[in-house]
Amino acid sequence: MNEPLPGRNLTASPSRVSSDDRARLLGQKGVMLWFSGLSGSGKSTIALALEQALHARGRLAYILDGDNIRLRLNQDLGFSEADREENLRRVAEVGHLLTDCGVIVISAFISPLRVSRARARAILGAERFLEIYVSTDLSVCESRDVKGLYRKARAGEIPHFTGVNSPFEPPEHADLALDTSVLPVETSVARLVDLLRERGFIPS
Repeated sequence: MNEPLPGRNLTASPSRVSSDDRARLLGQKGVMLWFSGLSGSGKSTIALALEQALHARGRLAYILDGDNIRLRLNQDLGFSEADREENLRRVAEVGHLLTDCGVIVISAFISPLRVSRARARAILGAERFLEIYVSTDLSVCESRDVKGLYRKARAGEIPHFTGVNSPFEPPEHADLALDTSVLPVETSVARLVDLLRERGFIPS
Protein backbone atom coordinates (compact mmCIF):
# COMPACT_ATOMS: atom_id res chain seq x y z
CA MET A 1 0.00 0.00 0.00
CA ASN A 2 1.31 3.44 -0.91
CA GLU A 3 2.45 5.60 2.01
CA PRO A 4 1.50 9.31 2.18
CA LEU A 5 4.14 11.56 0.68
CA PRO A 6 6.39 13.27 3.28
CA GLY A 7 5.41 16.79 4.21
CA ARG A 8 1.71 16.28 3.45
CA ASN A 9 0.71 16.53 7.15
CA LEU A 10 -2.02 13.93 6.81
CA THR A 11 -3.86 12.45 9.77
CA ALA A 12 -6.58 9.83 9.56
CA SER A 13 -9.90 11.04 10.94
CA PRO A 14 -11.77 8.30 12.83
CA SER A 15 -15.54 7.95 12.62
CA ARG A 16 -17.76 7.99 15.68
CA VAL A 17 -19.83 5.22 14.12
CA SER A 18 -18.15 1.80 14.18
CA SER A 19 -18.26 -0.96 11.58
CA ASP A 20 -20.23 -3.05 14.08
CA ASP A 21 -22.78 -0.22 14.39
CA ARG A 22 -23.27 -0.20 10.62
CA ALA A 23 -23.48 -4.00 10.51
CA ARG A 24 -26.28 -3.97 13.08
CA LEU A 25 -28.11 -1.28 11.10
CA LEU A 26 -27.93 -3.26 7.85
CA GLY A 27 -28.25 -6.73 9.30
CA GLN A 28 -25.13 -7.88 7.45
CA LYS A 29 -21.34 -7.59 7.63
CA GLY A 30 -19.20 -5.88 5.03
CA VAL A 31 -17.06 -8.16 2.89
CA MET A 32 -15.32 -8.06 -0.48
CA LEU A 33 -15.67 -11.05 -2.78
CA TRP A 34 -12.64 -10.80 -5.05
CA PHE A 35 -13.33 -12.69 -8.29
CA SER A 36 -10.24 -13.56 -10.33
CA GLY A 37 -10.00 -15.54 -13.54
CA LEU A 38 -9.26 -15.25 -17.23
CA SER A 39 -11.12 -12.93 -19.57
CA GLY A 40 -14.30 -14.75 -20.59
CA SER A 41 -14.27 -17.03 -17.55
CA GLY A 42 -17.64 -15.74 -16.36
CA LYS A 43 -16.63 -13.35 -13.59
CA SER A 44 -18.94 -10.50 -14.58
CA THR A 45 -21.85 -12.83 -15.37
CA ILE A 46 -21.71 -14.41 -11.92
CA ALA A 47 -21.13 -11.05 -10.24
CA LEU A 48 -24.24 -9.55 -11.83
CA ALA A 49 -26.36 -12.54 -10.90
CA LEU A 50 -25.04 -12.57 -7.32
CA GLU A 51 -25.74 -8.87 -6.85
CA GLN A 52 -29.30 -9.39 -8.07
CA ALA A 53 -29.80 -12.45 -5.84
CA LEU A 54 -28.54 -10.63 -2.75
CA HIS A 55 -30.73 -7.61 -3.50
CA ALA A 56 -33.75 -9.92 -3.76
CA ARG A 57 -32.86 -11.19 -0.27
CA GLY A 58 -32.77 -7.65 1.12
CA ARG A 59 -28.96 -7.45 1.21
CA LEU A 60 -26.93 -4.40 0.17
CA ALA A 61 -24.37 -5.40 -2.46
CA TYR A 62 -22.41 -3.48 -5.08
CA ILE A 63 -20.26 -4.57 -8.04
CA LEU A 64 -16.85 -3.11 -8.86
CA ASP A 65 -16.33 -4.23 -12.46
CA GLY A 66 -13.04 -3.95 -14.34
CA ASP A 67 -14.27 -2.01 -17.37
CA ASN A 68 -16.56 0.26 -15.33
CA ILE A 69 -13.75 1.18 -12.94
CA ARG A 70 -11.40 2.01 -15.81
CA LEU A 71 -14.03 4.09 -17.59
CA ARG A 72 -14.44 6.34 -14.54
CA LEU A 73 -12.29 6.15 -11.40
CA ASN A 74 -9.15 4.82 -13.10
CA GLN A 75 -9.43 6.39 -16.54
CA ASP A 76 -6.01 7.97 -16.01
CA LEU A 77 -4.33 4.56 -15.92
CA GLY A 78 -2.94 2.60 -18.85
CA PHE A 79 -2.11 -1.10 -19.08
CA SER A 80 1.53 -1.18 -18.09
CA GLU A 81 2.40 -3.54 -15.24
CA ALA A 82 2.67 -0.59 -12.85
CA ASP A 83 -0.69 0.84 -13.94
CA ARG A 84 -2.39 -2.53 -13.61
CA GLU A 85 -1.08 -2.87 -10.09
CA GLU A 86 -2.25 0.65 -9.24
CA ASN A 87 -5.66 -0.15 -10.74
CA LEU A 88 -6.08 -3.10 -8.37
CA ARG A 89 -4.71 -1.17 -5.39
CA ARG A 90 -7.31 1.54 -5.88
CA VAL A 91 -10.06 -1.05 -6.24
CA ALA A 92 -9.00 -2.63 -2.95
CA GLU A 93 -9.01 0.78 -1.25
CA VAL A 94 -12.54 1.49 -2.53
CA GLY A 95 -13.53 -1.96 -1.29
CA HIS A 96 -12.05 -1.12 2.10
CA LEU A 97 -14.26 1.97 2.37
CA LEU A 98 -17.41 0.18 1.21
CA THR A 99 -16.96 -2.86 3.44
CA ASP A 100 -16.41 -0.52 6.38
CA CYS A 101 -19.90 0.80 5.55
CA GLY A 102 -21.26 -2.76 5.74
CA VAL A 103 -21.64 -3.27 1.98
CA ILE A 104 -21.09 -6.65 0.32
CA VAL A 105 -18.66 -5.71 -2.45
CA ILE A 106 -18.36 -7.93 -5.51
CA SER A 107 -15.24 -7.26 -7.59
CA ALA A 108 -14.63 -8.77 -11.02
CA PHE A 109 -11.03 -8.37 -12.21
CA ILE A 110 -8.63 -10.72 -13.97
CA SER A 111 -6.00 -9.89 -11.30
CA PRO A 112 -3.58 -12.53 -12.58
CA LEU A 113 -0.81 -12.25 -9.98
CA ARG A 114 -0.92 -13.78 -6.50
CA VAL A 115 1.03 -10.84 -5.09
CA SER A 116 -1.67 -8.41 -6.29
CA ARG A 117 -4.43 -10.43 -4.66
CA ALA A 118 -2.40 -10.76 -1.46
CA ARG A 119 -1.97 -6.97 -1.40
CA ALA A 120 -5.73 -6.53 -1.80
CA ARG A 121 -6.32 -8.95 1.06
CA ALA A 122 -3.91 -6.96 3.24
CA ILE A 123 -5.69 -3.69 2.43
CA LEU A 124 -9.12 -5.13 3.22
CA GLY A 125 -8.04 -7.30 6.13
CA ALA A 126 -8.34 -11.08 5.94
CA GLU A 127 -11.61 -11.00 7.90
CA ARG A 128 -13.31 -8.96 5.13
CA PHE A 129 -11.84 -10.65 2.05
CA LEU A 130 -13.07 -13.73 0.20
CA GLU A 131 -11.05 -14.91 -2.80
CA ILE A 132 -13.24 -16.46 -5.49
CA TYR A 133 -11.44 -18.22 -8.34
CA VAL A 134 -13.48 -18.51 -11.54
CA SER A 135 -11.44 -21.43 -12.81
CA THR A 136 -12.86 -21.85 -16.31
CA ASP A 137 -10.25 -23.32 -18.67
CA LEU A 138 -8.47 -21.11 -21.20
CA SER A 139 -9.85 -23.06 -24.17
CA VAL A 140 -13.41 -22.40 -23.01
CA CYS A 141 -12.72 -18.72 -22.32
CA GLU A 142 -11.13 -18.29 -25.72
CA SER A 143 -14.00 -20.06 -27.49
CA ARG A 144 -16.38 -17.50 -25.97
CA ASP A 145 -14.24 -14.42 -26.75
CA VAL A 146 -17.24 -12.12 -26.37
CA LYS A 147 -15.17 -8.94 -26.78
CA GLY A 148 -12.82 -10.32 -29.46
CA LEU A 149 -9.84 -9.79 -27.18
CA TYR A 150 -8.28 -13.22 -27.62
CA ARG A 151 -8.42 -12.84 -31.40
CA LYS A 152 -6.65 -9.49 -31.15
CA ALA A 153 -4.07 -10.90 -28.69
CA ARG A 154 -3.32 -13.85 -30.98
CA ALA A 155 -2.86 -11.38 -33.84
CA GLY A 156 -0.34 -9.41 -31.76
CA GLU A 157 -2.62 -6.40 -31.37
CA ILE A 158 -2.81 -6.65 -27.57
CA PRO A 159 0.52 -7.17 -25.77
CA HIS A 160 0.69 -8.75 -22.33
CA PHE A 161 -2.78 -10.29 -22.60
CA THR A 162 -3.43 -12.70 -19.74
CA GLY A 163 -3.65 -16.30 -20.89
CA VAL A 164 -2.04 -15.65 -24.28
CA ASN A 165 1.26 -13.81 -23.77
CA SER A 166 1.06 -13.06 -20.06
CA PRO A 167 0.66 -15.61 -17.24
CA PHE A 168 -2.22 -16.17 -14.85
CA GLU A 169 -1.29 -17.48 -11.40
CA PRO A 170 -4.19 -19.51 -9.97
CA PRO A 171 -4.99 -18.94 -6.28
CA GLU A 172 -3.42 -21.51 -3.99
CA HIS A 173 -6.05 -21.21 -1.26
CA ALA A 174 -9.21 -19.73 -2.79
CA ASP A 175 -12.26 -19.58 -0.54
CA LEU A 176 -14.30 -20.95 -3.44
CA ALA A 177 -13.58 -22.12 -7.01
CA LEU A 178 -16.22 -21.98 -9.74
CA ASP A 179 -15.86 -23.47 -13.23
CA THR A 180 -18.54 -21.96 -15.46
CA SER A 181 -17.98 -24.60 -18.15
CA VAL A 182 -19.68 -27.14 -15.88
CA LEU A 183 -21.61 -25.04 -13.34
CA PRO A 184 -24.76 -23.12 -14.28
CA VAL A 185 -24.87 -19.51 -13.12
CA GLU A 186 -27.64 -20.34 -10.64
CA THR A 187 -25.50 -23.03 -8.98
CA SER A 188 -22.50 -20.69 -8.73
CA VAL A 189 -24.68 -18.00 -7.12
CA ALA A 190 -26.17 -20.49 -4.68
CA ARG A 191 -22.69 -21.59 -3.59
CA LEU A 192 -21.63 -17.99 -3.08
CA VAL A 193 -24.71 -17.21 -1.00
CA ASP A 194 -24.03 -20.33 1.08
CA LEU A 195 -20.43 -19.17 1.60
CA LEU A 196 -21.60 -15.76 2.82
CA ARG A 197 -23.99 -17.45 5.26
CA GLU A 198 -21.39 -19.92 6.51
CA ARG A 199 -18.88 -17.12 7.18
CA GLY A 200 -21.50 -15.03 8.99
CA PHE A 201 -21.70 -12.10 6.57
CA ILE A 202 -25.44 -12.56 6.04
CA PRO A 203 -27.97 -14.26 8.31
CA SER A 204 -28.59 -17.98 7.91
